[in-house]
Amino acid sequence: MNMEWIKTGITPLKELIAFINKKSQTNDVLKKQLLMELRNNLNLFKNGFLNRTPYDNVIDLLSNQAIQEAVKQNFPFRKLKGGVILPQHVFEDRNKKYQGWTAEQLVDKIDEKIVELKNIKKLNGGSIKEVRNNIPLMMSNLYFRLKLLAEFIRSDG
Repeated sequence: MNMEWIKTGITPLKELIAFINKKSQTNDVLKKQLLMELRNNLNLFKNGFLNRTPYDNVIDLLSNQAIQEAVKQNFPFRKLKGGVILPQHVFEDRNKKYQGWTAEQLVDKIDEKIVELKNIKKLNGGSIKEVRNNIPLMMSNLYFRLKLLAEFIRSDG
């Protein structure tokens, strides 16, 4: 697997994961589950990059169960972070299109991409090796959305 796009952000990623882990120490069960899932998915990308793990394995391990549970229980996603994504939250040009979005909108987009990746894999006999979709682009988009959500939650403004 070639996840070179993650290379530039490994050190800041470790700090971001540590922050999200600390933030997950809350009595709000759904919020805790969402933050832990975000942390785990970011760790998955970090470790997948370090170990050159095949995309198939990474897709298998991506989780969106906490998101789906929070939606079922009508969780107010503003509890993750209120307000909207502002220019100071965006560190990659590719994420500029999310300025003005709420945490809920971004979480929904993350959920959609995880479901899509898992379904593409299922549609193709359990592997993405022969698919026509641009899996590296889809994976990098997902990673940068997860990272943006974490940066947004971490921000003061």
